[in-house]
Amino acid sequence: MTYTMGRQGFGVEDFIKTAVDCKLDGIDWYTTYGRPAEEIRTRSADAGLPVVCYIFGLPKLFSGEPDWLDDAKKAIECAVTLGSPAVMIPTGSNDKIPRDEFRRQWIKALIEVAPLADDAGIVLSVENFPGMHSAFVTAADFFEAQKEIPQLRLTFDDGNAASGEDPVESFKQCREFVVHAHFKDWYIQSTPAEGYRQMLDGNYYRPALIGEGNVNTVGCWKAMKESGYNGYINIEYESNDIKADAAVARAAAFLRNI
Repeated sequence: MTYTMGRQGFGVEDFIKTAVDCKLDGIDWYTTYGRPAEEIRTRSADAGLPVVCYIFGLPKLFSGEPDWLDDAKKAIECAVTLGSPAVMIPTGSNDKIPRDEFRRQWIKALIEVAPLADDAGIVLSVENFPGMHSAFVTAADFFEAQKEIPQLRLTFDDGNAASGEDPVESFKQCREFVVHAHFKDWYIQSTPAEGYRQMLDGNYYRPALIGEGNVNTVGCWKAMKESGYNGYINIEYESNDIKADAAVARAAAFLRNI
């Protein structure tokens, strides 16, 4: 997932080189970093990296700007140009309103976005997102939306699911609707400390590299394999302790080893 490297200042060429060097099977683009979608598609294809998902935010949605849906339409059109089969919208956190109300607002918005994705032949998904005030953390949160938007699917994030419930059980509940996956890891403890933030389960979390924290990565991998899941799992890393290109390589090696 390009976000992992982009957040440390790496660029498009770095994303592709790292994915190739690590012998990854695809690439998940988080925006196009100011490049034309046609260029991104060509560069990815030339490197043998199918675009497996396109991630975009909707910052105007909660700032009161009426053209937020136009941004969603443009992003979905971008996904079509990229050749991505799916899009994922990170729904974030909002500490200004109750979590349930925040989720209701997102459901209303997703009801409007869903037909745009349908018309484009694109699968629409949300992910488990960490935080005490996040709209979608648990399986129950997702199903509240999916009940009203039957075509909505889940990008299962094992680390983020773990911040609210057992991630293995969370995956099993949602398996039928999981179309993509993010793996990440956290150092987890019961008491506050510098660099840690409290999550929905009441514990405190600090980003870790996949396989080096406290998330049950092996258990999630096993559950997904046993379920017959044959989609992609991407690599997400949100710390700065390790350079992102090296972090991707280490995480890929860990996942292959299990």
